[in-house]
Amino acid sequence: MTGAAAVNDRVRITLGADGVADVAMTRGDKLNALDPAMFAALLAAIEQLQATPGLRAVVLHGEGRAFCAGLDRASFAALAAAGAGSPVSDLGPRTHGIANGPQQIALGWRTLAVPVIAAVQGAAFGGGLQLALGADIRLLGPAAQLSVMEIKWGLVPDMAGMVLMNSLLRDDVLRELCYTGRVLGADEAVALGLGTRVVADPLAEAHALALAVAQRSPSAVRAGKRLLNQAAHTLDGQAAALLQAESDEQIALMAGADQREAVRANLERRAPLFDD
Repeated sequence: MTGAAAVNDRVRITLGADGVADVAMTRGDKLNALDPAMFAALLAAIEQLQATPGLRAVVLHGEGRAFCAGLDRASFAALAAAGAGSPVSDLGPRTHGIANGPQQIALGWRTLAVPVIAAVQGAAFGGGLQLALGADIRLLGPAAQLSVMEIKWGLVPDMAGMVLMNSLLRDDVLRELCYTGRVLGADEAVALGLGTRVVADPLAEAHALALAVAQRSPSAVRAGKRLLNQAAHTLDGQAAALLQAESDEQIALMAGADQREAVRANLERRAPLFDD
């Protein structure tokens, strides 16, 4: 099967005759921010690719100026409006094996049988960074910016970020980024381990790399990915416990007093005032 198919108005999948699937987030006017429709489209894209015959590699990218700027402001505003103890969504149930739906948005790329290459231009913040981390390889444009930005909104990474970053970053570095939300440029992100390399044109380079992978033995590439997933502990019992802990901590934070104040302060462009 070749050609293009829109999952909805948020994601487009184009499968070439070479077996390389191009997955584009198409909300470029909103920096490909994650809203409910984007979450649903990315889940559907993963499921569609899992069932696609002849698939050899995947290129994941966002249209426009950013890869993905994270959760959209409307969703954060809904969190600020929610009452304490009333999470906007229930993150507890495991709906996709060891993961919930938002975690599957990132972890699902690891569970695909074939390599996934993320072409990251502009911002990859918060959930957008976790989405990129689900890829096997991340090629960063010179102007790319990455941040574990959840702390800015009074939250923690909960889209499998703790599982994925734990295999990439030194412990103290991971702690600094989680505690501060500091924005990294492309070169520093690669030096720390969040990116694979900096390239002038990440999308063109990602397609060239995907084509090179597609020309190798598909059974050997898939076997290699299975072994690497095991080596990284992304799919074992330890990961299951950490994924559940991500959700539990996030549920406790969502719509609490500190989290609502963090969101209000950001939306009102002022310093937050926490009562601890």
